[in-house]
Amino acid sequence: MSGVSVGERLRAIRRQKGLSLHDVEARSKLEFKASVLGAYERGERAISVPRLLRLAEIYEVPAHQLLPRAHEVEINLTERPEAEAGLTIDLTRLQHSDEPEAEVLRRYAETIQLQRQDFNGRLLTIRRDDVRVLAAVLGTRPEELTERIDRLGLRALALGPGA
Repeated sequence: MSGVSVGERLRAIRRQKGLSLHDVEARSKLEFKASVLGAYERGERAISVPRLLRLAEIYEVPAHQLLPRAHEVEINLTERPEAEAGLTIDLTRLQHSDEPEAEVLRRYAETIQLQRQDFNGRLLTIRRDDVRVLAAVLGTRPEELTERIDRLGLRALALGPGA
């Protein structure tokens, strides 16, 4: 397991949590300097097991999630074209929705989060293939499902690069 692949995983989890390097520095009360975190993420500096465990506490994730998965060769942090992305659901609004489809959408979103090991918790991108499956489960067409999610106000606004 290379330092670069560990670093990529550290960066991916930090970004999923919506934190900047300086946010982590502040959250750790200067225990982790932003420059050192950046060096870990770039694979320029090795992280010790005790430091990795402490970082997991700060990120509020199980420690093993900070390590690359066996099948991961590279984490793609570039944005996908909208046509491939499907749609992004605001999970906060979904949790507060009383609509009949909301419970099905919540269960499906939880399953996807578990599969992806996504710890963001606020937004979830439903990929195009998942939209088709979810539409079938709800007995509708994909475009009707997307329109329904829009009407329910569950679709998150698209964020630009670096947002």
